[in-house]
Amino acid sequence: MDPRFLKKPKHEEAIDVDADESGIQDQEEEEALAALIEHRTKEVQHLKQKLSHYKSQLDEAERRLTDSKAKLGRLRSNSHATPAVDSRVKLEVNSSSPVQTNGTPHPKPPAQQPSSSRPQLIIPPLNPKIPSPAVKPEPVSSRAFAVASSSAQSNVTERSKHASSSRPDKGPIRTQENRAKRKFVQKEHQDLITSVRSCSSPNLLRFQTGTVLSSQHKRKLRSLELCPVNDLLFVTSALDGVVNLWQVQVKGPSASLLSTTDCVSPKQRKWPEDLTWHPDGDSIFAAYSADGGDSQISRLNLNVSGEKKVTFLEGKPHRKGIINSINFMPWIDICFVTGGSDHAVVLWQEREDSWKHKIVHGNLHSSAVMGISGLQQKKTILSAGADKRIIAFDLSTGRTEFKHQIECKCMSVLPNPSDFNLFMVQTGAPGKQLRLFDIRLRQTEIHAFGWNQESSESQSALINQSWSPDGLYVSSGSVDPKIHIFDIRYNSRTPSQSVQAHQKRVFKAIWHQSVPFLTSISSDLNIGLHKVA
Repeated sequence: MDPRFLKKPKHEEAIDVDADESGIQDQEEEEALAALIEHRTKEVQHLKQKLSHYKSQLDEAERRLTDSKAKLGRLRSNSHATPAVDSRVKLEVNSSSPVQTNGTPHPKPPAQQPSSSRPQLIIPPLNPKIPSPAVKPEPVSSRAFAVASSSAQSNVTERSKHASSSRPDKGPIRTQENRAKRKFVQKEHQDLITSVRSCSSPNLLRFQTGTVLSSQHKRKLRSLELCPVNDLLFVTSALDGVVNLWQVQVKGPSASLLSTTDCVSPKQRKWPEDLTWHPDGDSIFAAYSADGGDSQISRLNLNVSGEKKVTFLEGKPHRKGIINSINFMPWIDICFVTGGSDHAVVLWQEREDSWKHKIVHGNLHSSAVMGISGLQQKKTILSAGADKRIIAFDLSTGRTEFKHQIECKCMSVLPNPSDFNLFMVQTGAPGKQLRLFDIRLRQTEIHAFGWNQESSESQSALINQSWSPDGLYVSSGSVDPKIHIFDIRYNSRTPSQSVQAHQKRVFKAIWHQSVPFLTSISSDLNIGLHKVA
């Protein structure tokens, strides 16, 4: 008889079943342990980053203390009659907006304390509480602008004075000082995702009548970017190839033109497609086109003048088409990333006096890469493309974390400044131009909102968004001459309010960190300054 037809005894069948179940259980246990190890590895890395962050804060605080003691010593030595210094000093960082109408915070009188008490130091909370959705919040004025890190708040006055006293030809920023502060100016993570769509009514911002001034450009505006170390400074670029440096005048409000620089490419005479500031704030990098063998990246050095002010990097990694996006990554290592029409994402790293580049990926997108950004908490690059894909690429492992495909093309990606797990994607869908995602949920959309255009149904890639400093509001330009404001806590898909800003389409409106302003650019060739009352 054929042994294939012999039936196994029941006890042997039971043994085989038990062996299979045991093997499955071992495999599941192994996978669970591998996932747990990966989770705890990331947790250790995150805690190490926090440890490094607080250590740099301690170093900076000790340096400021030493400077203050030295200044006090010099003051006493130069004075014939040294007055008694009250040791009962109270240091306080206001949790509201630090800059008043004249651009300088008003000091508070020291509180009266018993002579036996020790000096008191009041430190603002790193994680301000989010208004409870059960209670209707009161109207918001400049509160949205007061959530910059405490370090940035304490240095606003010093930066403003330094910017106002600087000459445009020498640049507004001291490189060595800012490189020492780079690790210090970091934000603390806040959980905002739980508050998304939690309110039935929006928290409205009260805008005063805006100030409109000429951009001094001869052709259509292209970019608007704030200085990362002093946001009273910003730059604009246009199709005329000129990059203008501006300084906000808080009283007015208004803005003064500090310098004008011709930044067209050397061969094709192309204009900058996109701009980004160096983290030190002493230079501006611009991306161009990869066609015709022309230079792809330029550096505008604000600390020099003359012919050497604009230099072009030697690397030409992009093969063809426009380089749509350029952004410095929010990491300790100085590097920026470009995304182009050749489907490539390229990493550029600073090496002494040169920049080395490498292609992060060149075939994960099947169409133009329109927007790129980096996550704050880990070395992951987010890219959004016209192929309707959102891709997260982990540089530390050299592999893709996730690929998300949506139903319409993506034009930009922008992480939230406060909640490191939250990011926004701009899409080409009318009425749902903006989508919110949680990096931990991979492909789950947690909110979508947008606007209905009155003048056109086309979606422009030149219209960009900006997060408010507290991460609760989004500002967006539009084909209509309006700035749309969205409150992510509002459970509606429509704007919480719209601000009439220009005569033609608004390309971008950005929030300042230290002053309650929105600055906008438009195809009417004007710059708008809009103050939140």
